[in-house]
Formats: sequence, structure tokens, C-alpha cells
Amino acid sequence: MTDGRRGPLAGVRVLELAGLAPGPFAGMMLADHGAEVLRVDRVKAVSDRPRTDVMDRGKRSIGLDLKSPEGVAAFKELARHADVVIEVFRPGVAERLGIGPDDLHAVNERLIYGRMTGWGQDGPLASTAGHDIDYIAISGVLSMLGREGGKPTPPINILGDFAGGGLMLAYGVLLALFERERTGKGRVIDAAMVDGAAVLFAMFYQGVQSGFWGPRGTNLLDTGAPQYDTYETADGEYLAVGSLEPQFWKAMVELMGLTDLPDRDDRAQWPALRARLTEEFRKRTRAEWEKLFDGSDACVSPVLSMPEAAAHPHNVARDSFTEVGGLIQPRPAPRLLGVPEQDLSPATRLTDLSDWGLSQEEADKLRGQGVLG
Repeated sequence: MTDGRRGPLAGVRVLELAGLAPGPFAGMMLADHGAEVLRVDRVKAVSDRPRTDVMDRGKRSIGLDLKSPEGVAAFKELARHADVVIEVFRPGVAERLGIGPDDLHAVNERLIYGRMTGWGQDGPLASTAGHDIDYIAISGVLSMLGREGGKPTPPINILGDFAGGGLMLAYGVLLALFERERTGKGRVIDAAMVDGAAVLFAMFYQGVQSGFWGPRGTNLLDTGAPQYDTYETADGEYLAVGSLEPQFWKAMVELMGLTDLPDRDDRAQWPALRARLTEEFRKRTRAEWEKLFDGSDACVSPVLSMPEAAAHPHNVARDSFTEVGGLIQPRPAPRLLGVPEQDLSPATRLTDLSDWGLSQEEADKLRGQGVLG
């Protein structure tokens, strides 16, 4: 990995305390656009082998014993030379370790302290355990997901951990960096997945209250409507149909050669229309349907596996995926045109911490004490 980072965040230094999913994802988003991210893990967790986790790409790593006074002092020195800290502990843990916001702002008032939790820093659930599924449940989001008549269905851990958590934290860091240009001071960010997930569903909160959006699985965009759903093909594969607007629907049914269909604007006819489409799509393979709809505005697409997605002509033309160390992964997004390609190499251990305020002599001493890895 090269030492120099490129992009709009070049020169921004981030200390990322090791954690699960949302914290590393936020760090990845910042590193993808040029930030120098130093992952701080447990001493025994680091080695000279590169970390191949995609969310650690473009970073460096060290091990530090934060339960020792020497480790805490070293972390404060690193924070003195940092712009951002990403902290992923339960509320109060960082303060007990001596690396909470007040502790670090005492040595660096410009530091942006990003706190990533599921429940937030306060409230009756703040100190309790939880996972993505719990956060999106309490936010009201999970109640909206699933087919009619079925139970709520969690969409892996995308909405809580990644979109409502890590991405919101990265956004908060950018806001605080922008504000610091005016004030000269850092800020504490309270990024809670329960809050972030709720914000993502802002439109649907309005929809439910206005009567525009009904129970899960009965609406236009949640598999309620037959014109916005997936259908199995003759070879057991699937197509995604999104022909919502009349012109796109017309393009689809004309290419399929369908006539006398039930009225799609009559909700009472949706079951009959879905049955008809289900029957028709099973008559050809996915490849045959792809060929038929290729280049049209029918809004019908194949449901691709991840390996297929990386090889799809559109993604290949846009260079949307890359291979690093034998691992296929998506390139950074969004794209900032004209910015040089970023180094996406796996994270490696940083041994020279002199730029971060720790001399080689001090680092060697800490390593000898088992405090630094």
C-alpha cells in the first residue's frame, strides 16, 4: 500500500477503534475518498498479514492495549495528531477507559469524535445489547418489510448497520469537518442506527399517516403490485419487473405479446394479473427474456448473483468492480469525476508511528511492554 492517499479527504486522519460492521464501513467510506485511516485493534489481533476484509481496504492498522495507562496515553497522543475518531463502544465505555470525548478534546479541540451505537448515547435502551434487526424493529422500519400476510422480513443487516449506521456516521463526519472550517473546533457525533434507519424511511412515515401507504406487502413498491415484483423463469432463475409508469408497462407487455390482461390500475385485479405474469415468465429462460428486453424501456432486469453482477456488461463498462488480492469487490462510490483512482489494498500493520506523534524509541518501548502491536 502506498503511504500517500488521494481524493477529496486526502490529509484527513482518522483513528478507527475496531468494531463490527458499521464502524469499519464508515472508515471504509472515508478511506475510499482519501482519508488516512488507522485501525486500532487489540494487540493480539494484529499481525504482518494484510487484512483482507473489504471494509479494511486502504487502511493501516495497529494493536493497542487500551486497558493499560500506557496504551491510553499512546492513544491520546495519536488523537492529538488526528482529525477524527470513530468509537464503537456502548455508552460510557470510552469514558471509563479514559478516551471519551472530553478526554480527547482536552488534547485536541479540533478532533471530531464519531460515536457509533445501535440505540444512541441516551434513552432507556442505550445500555442494552442489540443487533440490526432490533434497531430497525424499534424504528418502525421492520414492520414495513415483507409480503402481505407474511411476517416482517429483515433485509440482511443493510438498513441498520450499514445505511442507518456506518453511512450516517460517515455523513456526520463530513458535516463536522465542514463545520470545523468555520469554527476551528471539533464536535461529538451521536450516530444511532435506530435514528438512521428511521430517517431512511421518512417518506413512508409520511405515507402511512396520510393514508397513501398501507400495510406491508399491499403497496406499489413492497411486492403488493404485480408490476413491481420478481418472477421465476423457466430455468429457475428470476427477473425483476419495475414497469411502474404506463409507457414502461406498455413496452413490457408489447414485447411479451400479451393482450387482454387484467386492469393493473384496479387493485382488485392485482392477484389475477400477478398469476398471469407468473405463468408467462415461466415459459422462457432468464437468458431468453434478457435477450427480448435488451435495450428496451420495459424496466425488466435479470436478478444476478454477485459473480454475475461483476461480469455484467454494464458494470464492466463502468468498471464498477475490481479485484484486489484475488477478491472481487465494488469500487468506491459515489464517483468524483477527475479524482485519481484510490489505493484499495488490504490493510497492513503500520510500524512507523512518528507522523502520529509516537517516536520510534517510544513505539519500541511500548512494544516491549506488550502495549503496542
